[in-house]
Amino acid sequence: MQYPQTALPDAEIPTAADPTHQHLLDTYASETNKTYSVWSSLPPEALTYRPHPKSSTVQEILSHQLLSERRFFGEFLGTPEPPPAEVLPSQQDPAAYAARLIELARPRLAHLASQPAAWWHAHVPFFDVERERIWVFWRRVLHTAHHRTQLTVYQRLRDQPVLPTYGPTADVTWDGADPTLTVEAAGRQ
Repeated sequence: MQYPQTALPDAEIPTAADPTHQHLLDTYASETNKTYSVWSSLPPEALTYRPHPKSSTVQEILSHQLLSERRFFGEFLGTPEPPPAEVLPSQQDPAAYAARLIELARPRLAHLASQPAAWWHAHVPFFDVERERIWVFWRRVLHTAHHRTQLTVYQRLRDQPVLPTYGPTADVTWDGADPTLTVEAAGRQ
């Protein structure tokens, strides 16, 4: 499947020191590319949108994603990170947030690639418990997917097209796309 925008092409994904952990780097790059695509498709006027008074605005979600990712990687995983005051982009525009997402991801990929298996499986503090680094990493990936999904719902509510992330959408499809909407399609072997 080809996505509308790829900021981290496969050729830029470093090789993991331990080949059994390459999937972590590939997944982080893929999820970052998906997030980049969604953020890049947001128009500037969407930043202040919130579907409900208790909901976050688009800009609050973008800021939270960058700041919380910095915290997860820096505090819990132990990657080198910029100071929190340097994380957010200077421009208040979805494209600037998307560009910053990629700027922050590249050095993380390089650091993660250099780690041996023991590093990934070491227990580290995570809020008020301890977890394996690999568990914290997957928790971060899921957290990112959650906020990206929030934004695609916001896009639908704003009557914007929703781009594909894991497959076709009602707005974007292609020959051979199979959304598996029937019992028959789900039963293919």
